[in-house]
Amino acid sequence: MKLSVVIPVYNEKTTLKEIIEKVKAVEGLDVEIILVDDASTDGSIGILRQIGNDQPDLKIFFKKTNEGKGAALRDGFKQTTGDYVIVQDADLEYDPQDYLKLIRGLEEENVSVVYGSRFSGNYEDMSSLHYWGNKLLTLVTNVLYGVLLTDMETCYKLLPGDFVRNINIRSSRFNFEPEITAKILKSKMRIREVPISYKGRSFSEGKKITWKDGISALYTLIKYRFVD
Repeated sequence: MKLSVVIPVYNEKTTLKEIIEKVKAVEGLDVEIILVDDASTDGSIGILRQIGNDQPDLKIFFKKTNEGKGAALRDGFKQTTGDYVIVQDADLEYDPQDYLKLIRGLEEENVSVVYGSRFSGNYEDMSSLHYWGNKLLTLVTNVLYGVLLTDMETCYKLLPGDFVRNINIRSSRFNFEPEITAKILKSKMRIREVPISYKGRSFSEGKKITWKDGISALYTLIKYRFVD
């Protein structure tokens, strides 16, 4: 199975090289790495250009204007060729070694999508705001869509390649997560969750999602319950 790893980048110069090394260190997988820089201003662009010269196997794209994570992923998904696709944040909150756990989750009958659940695994350094925000959004997802997820907002969503290359993602920011979840569930695909590890970072360390994104995510969940 070929796995496409899409990495959206915005001002992540301190972790770029390390996260690429970690993705490449996952053994036993045919991995395609696609990086989309969302008009970074901190020097990430220069680092990516250097990495691209040194590692021509990487697919690296540069957006001229900053549009948000969802927009970067929308562009990245179009460049994938893998049987399955997963999103990897450019920071170090998630461990690429967990890809193997998600792929094993596909072995269960009638499962086509696998989510990595932080709350059924090991999570560290998650602020109270993010903890309760994640819990609330997952609860709303369960109520609206009739499922029993534990972590809707997880970055690690293992998705069929044909699905992501053909789906119309409208969300340009962090509300990508609820939109893709809504469209998966409305497509009648079954989601299985597997435990993963997570180590959060603070705003001073570069975390970007805020309470305003939580409000937007809530609106997105409700919106896509009733519209396509």
